[in-house]
Amino acid sequence: MPEILHPDQVETGTGLAAESAIRSYAVVGLGNPGLRYQNTPHNLGFLVVDRLAERNNIRVRTNEGVTLTGAGKVGGYDVVLAKPQTFMNRSGASVKALMQSRRLSNRNLILVYDDIDLPWTALRIKKKGSAGGHNGVKSVISEIRTDAFTRVRLGIHPGTAVEDAADYVLAPFERAWKEELDEMLTYAAEAIESIIAEGAIKAMTRFNRRARGLQDEEE
Repeated sequence: MPEILHPDQVETGTGLAAESAIRSYAVVGLGNPGLRYQNTPHNLGFLVVDRLAERNNIRVRTNEGVTLTGAGKVGGYDVVLAKPQTFMNRSGASVKALMQSRRLSNRNLILVYDDIDLPWTALRIKKKGSAGGHNGVKSVISEIRTDAFTRVRLGIHPGTAVEDAADYVLAPFERAWKEELDEMLTYAAEAIESIIAEGAIKAMTRFNRRARGLQDEEE
């Protein structure tokens, strides 16, 4: 795998990691394979990758080891879209293999996933950080040996008490959420397109929100 770079290099624009120098990206959505999990909160990462693929005429159909991938252009940049097929808790093995085969480093990675610590329809772009209790993210950090990569966190907390988080994230979406889910997928795809075209810092100011219709304060 190419050199792992410290996040400060990316943010200050020093060295090869300056955002403006990045010409290719791997957008990886986290989820679980199989029809059983297809329309569940834990598969939001997969659903966003599908929406991004649809918007940019990319087919995510290639079996690349333990990952479904599709390559194309987003805003003039080379992009590979990926959905690990290893199940959530082993996502890191898929991400590491993809990055090695494509000769990408952590600065090229955009990880997309659900976050039960954020309210439903919230979106948060960050350039580094811990796994926050998300086993898929924990696996990725462990395998690529850094938490310095851009991530798009998608809020799934329903606003009421969740007795069993594991059951909740693997249960089908409520029918009443269909319209909001569709808006959220498009909004997240637009946010990723902004990251690719303008960089994560500018995308944060445009797309971070506490919930649908409520923009985030500057962090």
